[in-house]
Amino acid sequence: MTRAHSHRLRIVIAALILFGLSVLVFAPGYVEYDSVGQYTQALTGEYDDWHPPIMARLWSLFLGWGATPMLVLQLAGWWLGLGGIAAAIVDRRPRAALAVLAVGLVPPWLGWQVAILKDAQMTGALLGAVGLIGWWRLRDRAVPYWGWAAAGLLLVYAALVRANAIFAVAPLVALLTAGRCRGRIAIVIGLTLATLGLSPFVNHRLLGAEPSGVARSQALYDLAGIAVRVAYDPRLGFSPEEVAEMRAKQCVRAFFWDSLGEPSRCGDRLNRFDTVPPGQLYARLAPAILHHPLAYAEQRLAHVNSTWRLWVAPRWPNGAPPEGSEPNGYHLGQPGRVALAWQHMAHPFVDLPIMWPVIWMVLAAGGLAVMRGNGLAGALFGSALGLEASFLLISVASDFRYHLWAVIACALGLILAKPWRGDPRIVRATMAVLAILLVAGCVARATMPVPPQSYEGML
Repeated sequence: MTRAHSHRLRIVIAALILFGLSVLVFAPGYVEYDSVGQYTQALTGEYDDWHPPIMARLWSLFLGWGATPMLVLQLAGWWLGLGGIAAAIVDRRPRAALAVLAVGLVPPWLGWQVAILKDAQMTGALLGAVGLIGWWRLRDRAVPYWGWAAAGLLLVYAALVRANAIFAVAPLVALLTAGRCRGRIAIVIGLTLATLGLSPFVNHRLLGAEPSGVARSQALYDLAGIAVRVAYDPRLGFSPEEVAEMRAKQCVRAFFWDSLGEPSRCGDRLNRFDTVPPGQLYARLAPAILHHPLAYAEQRLAHVNSTWRLWVAPRWPNGAPPEGSEPNGYHLGQPGRVALAWQHMAHPFVDLPIMWPVIWMVLAAGGLAVMRGNGLAGALFGSALGLEASFLLISVASDFRYHLWAVIACALGLILAKPWRGDPRIVRATMAVLAILLVAGCVARATMPVPPQSYEGML
């Protein structure tokens, strides 16, 4: 056995050990409110599209085993991806290989990956695909057909398991498969349009999910956000009384859209929209944006600031990973004491810059500019940036878990590419922007009061 093979074997063994320990410590995984709903669908065979049904369909194959099989799958993708990348570079860059594995051990990042959620499923699938491709690409080898096929299946699952995942998948595929700018743009546009067009058919016809009305939430959120910021405009679809009540109850929250749907807040007032076809709401939203562009920009930027966690208060909610499972009647249990200690250890990280998605977005933009989209690192930067850019238009909640893939992708890109050794002008500009954001974020957390730490409090 050569020295290179010996180093790779050690990395593979280390990744397998970390995978096994992760499963042992965190089994059966943390089930959240969304998880329980998806498990209910898997048990009853009655599916809807509030969450992409492919996860519930996959879960239905493992009934009787609780949440553990889903935890195993998303941790397998996590450690397969990290192990494949680390093993591919260990003979040339041993420290970088260890850094890749260390990414998987950052407490809040691993803490979210062990929550049984579509976000962790997407991250596991994407990381598994990148690890497979990277195993050959990073050793300057051609990826075999079966390798592309396996990675392709993971990418398809990732694209279907989250509604906005295609904005991460399409740039990743384009930058890995095309060398010219025009080709990359064509692939991104083609894959995005195809996925958005075919997803309803796949979800409703192939996977048998009933429409839930989830498509209304984005349009209703933005229409309401415009309505409370401008003089009364009947074209927005609300009555004067509805607008007045939304203002009085502060139903439009930058943190999330939930206040508009909860009966205890504004749900009773606005539940008439439950029967309005989503297309009609978007038909109102498009001209509303044209008539009130500043109000729309204020609405979206307020939310983007919240979800990117820049000018926010300390301990901004839904940043720390869960410490317990949602109560349920399905005996979906709790991880043990060691897992709880790990999740406790993750809490102090919440206010650190590594948990601010906006920081990683800037790093991804700088890295992409330095790499010009080339190599695996360039593809990772592009994927992270594509996903984060989608939140400018498509996002109604501020949970950190939505950004997990972008954070991991950017961190790996930085390790692989060392972009700070690239074009000095790009590096200086990136560092300047980072410095401004870091100061702003720290000032906000030092001066703003701690917000409510419960869902009800944030409502």
